[in-house]
Amino acid sequence: MTGHIALAQAYDGITRVVSDLSDTDLQRPTRCRGWLVADLLLHVLVDAQRALVALASPAEGPADVDDVSYWREFTPGRDDEAAAHAWWVRRSAAAFPRPSGVVQVWCDTAPAAVRAAGAADPSGCVTTQGHVLRVPDLLATLTTEAVVHHLDLVVDLPDAPAPGAAAVAVAVATMDGLLSDDAVRPTGWDDRDYLLKATGRVPLTERDRRELGEAAGWFPLLG
Repeated sequence: MTGHIALAQAYDGITRVVSDLSDTDLQRPTRCRGWLVADLLLHVLVDAQRALVALASPAEGPADVDDVSYWREFTPGRDDEAAAHAWWVRRSAAAFPRPSGVVQVWCDTAPAAVRAAGAADPSGCVTTQGHVLRVPDLLATLTTEAVVHHLDLVVDLPDAPAPGAAAVAVAVATMDGLLSDDAVRPTGWDDRDYLLKATGRVPLTERDRRELGEAAGWFPLLG
């Protein structure tokens, strides 16, 4: 089962970013509005905890969403819900005596989620967030979110390592699935550009819009 390998790479990438950061660096800004590095790490930590619950929650098939259609509910425009979640995350992260406390919990939880992913039946289904997914599709959604947030974490950390190639490939495949079948990714975009622009982190340029044509109206593909 290869899905857990990409997830392991995605989570290990985040660990490599945060594990040696000082409490001061954990309070640097990220691409996520209002969130410091420690705040965003807590958000990803909650996702790893959700992974553990989901992988221990087998469900009867068939799946009702896959690794691409799962994201269609998470389109931009749900500002009130996003603001409420952002505020909860900030208060929860602030409850730790020091920002490094979030790192300690992450370093315990992320490897456990990866081990659970490796032990899961790849032909089985699980339930999470009101949906039933095949195990490989769940792992792909977790990997995609981790890779995107890895890029969010390092905006003010120029020396931080980049996400791994296998994990990035999963996230890119997700964006390809969300993009119109007739659309062609602009030739000047590398994978990082694609992920940042597909998720609205970086706006499209006029040249991007010309190359994308009508498909520019699909952007951002997810928020």
